[in-house]
Amino acid sequence: MNSNRILPARTLPLAFALTALAACSGSGEPAAPARDAATSPAPRAAAGQSALPAGWQVVGGETVPSVAAGAATLPATVHSDDGVDVQVDDASRIVAGGDDIIAVIEALGQGSQVFAAPTNATTDAGRAAPHQFLFNRTTGVEGVLSLGGSLFLGNSLRRHSDLAEKLRAVGQDAVIIDDLQPAPDKVRKVATAIGRAEAGAALADAVQKQLDEAAAIAAATTRKPRVIHVSATGAGGNPTVAGADSASGKLIALAGGLNIGTEAGVANFSALSNEGVVAAAPEVILVTAHDLQLFGGAEGLWKAYPTLKQTPAGQAGRVWVMPDLQLKYTSVGSGAGALALARALAALPPA
Repeated sequence: MNSNRILPARTLPLAFALTALAACSGSGEPAAPARDAATSPAPRAAAGQSALPAGWQVVGGETVPSVAAGAATLPATVHSDDGVDVQVDDASRIVAGGDDIIAVIEALGQGSQVFAAPTNATTDAGRAAPHQFLFNRTTGVEGVLSLGGSLFLGNSLRRHSDLAEKLRAVGQDAVIIDDLQPAPDKVRKVATAIGRAEAGAALADAVQKQLDEAAAIAAATTRKPRVIHVSATGAGGNPTVAGADSASGKLIALAGGLNIGTEAGVANFSALSNEGVVAAAPEVILVTAHDLQLFGGAEGLWKAYPTLKQTPAGQAGRVWVMPDLQLKYTSVGSGAGALALARALAALPPA
């Protein structure tokens, strides 16, 4: 069997159904993940969607590329994004810096190798990892070493460069694959780091094909709907909007939308004033499934950004809920997310 063959559509384990119920109840209690819910390639009926407020829709792509698990070819040399060539000898116990990295490992069929993951992980392999760990700028080398992993895969030059350097100094393999690079590049680098370079190349090509298809849909439409992506995290824990250098800001632009955060000059995920939200006049509000839980459902979202209701999107109830790994992060799901969003934006009625 060719382990590098791209597998057919994969059902995504998202919490949309119970998230939607939490949104209607207004209880603010995070819902347990519904592992069998599936997303759709355009804003149409989906599991649990009837429980969402009027006008709200689930937007997501079902076809996230994946390949069958296979034997790793190690040792392998990978160029870490902090400029160091690292020889990886053992990827059996991976300490992963984020869900974007973990999602690629899952898509390569190696999810069981995720040994430690961030405490806020939303991927199956991240939640199932034997260890959960808080990863931030102050994460110490002793704490990571105490986990007993064989390979550290960081996802941020800003947060993990110093840590990676210290880990290497004491003999721990450490590679950084920065979060904001194009999804196909990230897929290839993660695959190389765990000894699945050939499979990663096939996976990256499949993601690129989806991104190209999304861009073609966007290019065929003259309208550029105004889109705001709101998050429950960032800016010291305050609600934020996605800026030009965020993964979602780039994805919105590729899919044919005008990202409000980019227009407003917001960096990464930053706060935008209530007055700024009104002035931006978004036609579509995007929120991820996990962020919706963190907001405490629909009522929590409106409370965090009360002036959203005064915008064209708020008045129409046009809130689209997307999988985190198809919007908020650059990863193997970026192509599916871009394609679903491009189709949804193209289907909007004329302004």
